[in-house]
Amino acid sequence: MFRILISDSLAEEGIEILRKVKEFKVDVKLKLPPEELKKIIKDYDALLVRSETKATKEIIESADKLKVIGRAGVGLDNVDLAAASKRGIIVMNTPGGNTISTAEHTMSLILALSRNIPQADVSTKAGKWERKKFMGVELYGKTLGIIGLGRIGAEVAKRAASFGMKILAYDPFLSLEKAKELGVESVEVKDIFKKSDYITVHTPLTDETKYIINKKAISQMKDGVRVINCARGGIIDEAAVVEGIKSKKIAGAAFDVYEKEPPKDSPLIGCENVIITPHLGASTEEAQVNVAIDIANSARDALLGCGIRNAVNVPCVDAELYKILHPHVELGEKMGLLVAQLAGGRISQIDIKYSGDVAKYPVSPITVAIVKGALTPILQETVNYVNSLIVAKERGIKVKEAKSSDLEEYASLITVEIKTDKGSRTIEGTLFTKKDARIVKIDEFHVDAIPRGYMIVAHNMDVPGIIGQMGTILGNNGVNIAAMTFGRALPGGKTMSVLNVDSPVPEKVLDEIRKVKNILDAKLIKL
Repeated sequence: MFRILISDSLAEEGIEILRKVKEFKVDVKLKLPPEELKKIIKDYDALLVRSETKATKEIIESADKLKVIGRAGVGLDNVDLAAASKRGIIVMNTPGGNTISTAEHTMSLILALSRNIPQADVSTKAGKWERKKFMGVELYGKTLGIIGLGRIGAEVAKRAASFGMKILAYDPFLSLEKAKELGVESVEVKDIFKKSDYITVHTPLTDETKYIINKKAISQMKDGVRVINCARGGIIDEAAVVEGIKSKKIAGAAFDVYEKEPPKDSPLIGCENVIITPHLGASTEEAQVNVAIDIANSARDALLGCGIRNAVNVPCVDAELYKILHPHVELGEKMGLLVAQLAGGRISQIDIKYSGDVAKYPVSPITVAIVKGALTPILQETVNYVNSLIVAKERGIKVKEAKSSDLEEYASLITVEIKTDKGSRTIEGTLFTKKDARIVKIDEFHVDAIPRGYMIVAHNMDVPGIIGQMGTILGNNGVNIAAMTFGRALPGGKTMSVLNVDSPVPEKVLDEIRKVKNILDAKLIKL
């Protein structure tokens, strides 16, 4: 049974999805004071919020069972992502649910700015008839500069094009092919400033985008430019915009988001030629239903192990792809566990190579699993699928990933090399019949080992009788051999023996094996 807490208003359509799952118990408790939320969160497996609830570090650290935090919306300013990741909590949002709603609101503000609609409405309701005062401008033939051409930016571009506007777009991740497909011209941000009649921003708030429109940027813009922000507060310097309006450099501005919300102390308040709305980008009936359904489906699937979607701190895999990748993910974790235990010492680097069919898929979930496996012998339950890459980075462990479509001896092959202060160890793994995991090479030795349970990995000289002596020692101590495989580089040289056993092997039994003539070393591996 999973307990789910919904602490902000969520459309009933989303709540109903969760209530239909027999494994779920859903509680809706709105407007909880932080101390109350901190007190009760320990009993819940999932927390679903919008923007009012603040999932702070203190609250997250009080959550003993929490596995998922879901935000019915895009922004995650109210969730301490670092704290959640360190606790192994999946944080997910709904990036597509309010796309149309926000794009339409952006166009509404562009139109309202162009025709002075809010000001004309107030004036006319006051009994005035000021047609000349509210003379507007047409969108047709004007240039719209879009900073950030993701989902919402692309939808704005489509709508603006229907008004006969020329579209310029700045997005460092936008390919020329995609720009051509969308009918926009891909330019540098400086060109947006110099050539645009309207500028709208649609990026996340990052170190790179904070105040991307500032006093210096405004000085490069056309006289009479109009600026719109329906993305995130802080992308545009509000004070600089007000200064630009007062100097007549900027003809008008429209904001739906602010550096501080509500924007009680913002210089935008009371500024002429500025339209402000109370963060309404996602506030349509359709959008609220969409984000509620999206977050409910994502949280349900994550809790039931049916795939992770829209997570911001763990690779996302939809349910169908999850079915394909899951055996590889399990193999990857076992490989990480195995190679780390073989290597010993302080890990400095993990190199991963995907060859053949597996390289055709998104391999991030497998990489995460390999790193988790490699760190588990050291960190145990403190490392997981969510935080493994973060933990590795914090510890100065480099993780390198490579792909190759070349087929080697197997249709798919995963190679993992771990470098430590004691040297390096390499293993290769594959799947037989798409789900039967095998370790096929350890260092230079070709083997056929099942990565499961307890394994004894031994180096020995290639002479008769070694396996018999090992079997006798294990048998005398009540340890049953489930499977075994051998690999050698050259006849008569060094050989590797890998034995799957049904139970743990005491250290004194391993010492007895190590004392056998021609056995060079023996390690117990726990998978």
